[in-house]
Amino acid sequence: MRAGIKHLLLFTVLALMLGCKTRTTYTVGKSASEILGNPDYLAVSYGGYRSISRDIQPTQEEIKEDLRILDAMGVHMIRTYNVHLPQSTNILKAIRSLKAENPDFEMYVMLGAWIKCKNANTSEPDHNTGDEAENAMEINRAAALAAAYPDIVKIIAVGNEAMVKWAASYYVQPDEILKWVNFLQNLKDDGKLASNLWITSSDNFASWGGGGDEYHVPALTQLINAVDYISMHTYPMHDTHYNPEEFWILSEAEASKPDSVQIKLLMQKSVAFAKQQYESVVTYMKSLGVNKPVHIGETGWASESNGFFGPDGTRAVDEYKQGLYYKGLREWTNKNGISCFYFEAFDEIWKDSQNPGGSENHFGLFTIEGKVKYALWHLVDEGVFDGLSRNGNPVTKTWNGDKKALMKTVLAPDFSEKETHK
Repeated sequence: MRAGIKHLLLFTVLALMLGCKTRTTYTVGKSASEILGNPDYLAVSYGGYRSISRDIQPTQEEIKEDLRILDAMGVHMIRTYNVHLPQSTNILKAIRSLKAENPDFEMYVMLGAWIKCKNANTSEPDHNTGDEAENAMEINRAAALAAAYPDIVKIIAVGNEAMVKWAASYYVQPDEILKWVNFLQNLKDDGKLASNLWITSSDNFASWGGGGDEYHVPALTQLINAVDYISMHTYPMHDTHYNPEEFWILSEAEASKPDSVQIKLLMQKSVAFAKQQYESVVTYMKSLGVNKPVHIGETGWASESNGFFGPDGTRAVDEYKQGLYYKGLREWTNKNGISCFYFEAFDEIWKDSQNPGGSENHFGLFTIEGKVKYALWHLVDEGVFDGLSRNGNPVTKTWNGDKKALMKTVLAPDFSEKETHK
């Protein structure tokens, strides 16, 4: 073991020992196995960033404002992505503060640890070697936070889309993820982390065996056996551009129907495509003789795009289609005991800061200002958000609740130049 890594792992143990003093004060409470798949504990991905740069971190008060909104709509499990910035720690502090104010308040966390390869985000990434120092520090921080907040942190996810090969600037091989999953599992076995803390990695469906043979390597089999459950991602929205022939094409009979019918048919096909990718992972896992839970760590649909998915592209995105996808995913996953960490709670404009109309800035179910997009308008009607606000703004509907105005922006895909009406 290299001296630097050994030092970091020793620091992990020291951090965990210090965390034990805090840990003994709190009851661990519900386990991941009780929460995941329970429709009373809806899950979302949450960032909370309000600015064009992550240099401006959300404050604890801003986070508490968001968490009250999520709690009101039945979300009790949120997912984060890294621990090297103050955001994750502030989220955990905010949840503990809300629990102190109201002992009945429930919010749990799937804590992400960012994993990358050596020379990530350079012209020469080494995908066969992990960034040992950075990855060790990230795992160290995640473990220390899980030890300090056992009543809140229920899952640690080692990496986010860290194995899928289209993540060309930073992806690693499965054995790098396996190394850190085993490290965390050993901490559990040694009593340094809660025994009911679940360890996983959250990655694209292809990375979990649902894709090509290039992913079917021995280390992936070992990883599937090592995690407590599989957290897989599916994004039909992106595939409207990259794989439209799979579901984003209508038959001649379907294409002759009114636009409103075409749109509903296409969104039904999109939900079915997500189910297909989910089942591909389940099938591969079972082919290895493994049978453990599979949940959706990420899926979503943007409400705006000036690129591949907008009016000059596949015409896949707008608030109405986003609402249909959200409804379809929630109905399917809730009925079948699958947790779905829907991406995402609030718009975050730092993701494509140079392009305000970019789809990455518009995956939220709420706008930056706190307006509720079409997917959740019914909750406004039900009074769910009464008395709540974001950035000083009451939680109200986008488009002032005028569906006719919204629908004027909704386009059916144009298949007139396509030859593949199957």
